[in-house]
Amino acid sequence: MPYFVGITGASGFILGIKIAEELSKIDKVFLCATETAIKIGKEEGKSLKNAPNIELLKEKDFLSPVASGTYRLKGCIIAPCSMGTLARIANGISSNIIERAADVALKEKWKLIIVPREAPLNVIHLENMLKLAKAEAYIIPPVLTFYHKPQNIDDMINFVVGKVMDCLGLQHNLYKPWKG
Repeated sequence: MPYFVGITGASGFILGIKIAEELSKIDKVFLCATETAIKIGKEEGKSLKNAPNIELLKEKDFLSPVASGTYRLKGCIIAPCSMGTLARIANGISSNIIERAADVALKEKWKLIIVPREAPLNVIHLENMLKLAKAEAYIIPPVLTFYHKPQNIDDMINFVVGKVMDCLGLQHNLYKPWKG
C-alpha cells in the first residue's frame, strides 16, 4: 500500500521532499504540494522533481485515488503543515486533495502525521493541534534537538524525518537513538 505526502504553504519544503524520498525507497508515494508551497519551495531553493516511485498530484485533483477510503494508504503525512491547513483538517474542511487525504486518514483510522510550522503558537493553533491529537493524529513539530550531535542542517532535517518514520513504524538510519 502506498503513502501520501502533502506539502503546504509553510517554510520547510525540504521536509516534505525528504519524507517522500525516504518513503519511496519502501513503497509508492503520492506527493502533492500546494501552489503556495511550490512558491515557498522556490524561495528556499527547492522544487518538486519526478522521481522513481513518486506520483505527483495536483492540489485540486479530487479524482485522485487518495480522495477515497476505498483506496488503502499506509499513512498520510502533511509536512510542512501550515496553520491554515491544520485548522481546516481539524475542522473537517477539505478544500484540496491534501486536506481530503488527511480527512480520509482520520475517518479510516490510518496514521496521520502532521508536521506543523509556526512560531510562536497561539491558543487557536494549540486547540486545533489538540483536536487532531484527540483524533489520534501524530503531531511532530520540527523542533531542534542536540543529543544526536547534529553537524549541519541535513542532520536536523533527518532527525525530523526519522521521527516521522518512527511514527510509521519504519526502520531507518536517519539519526542515532538516545542511549541515555
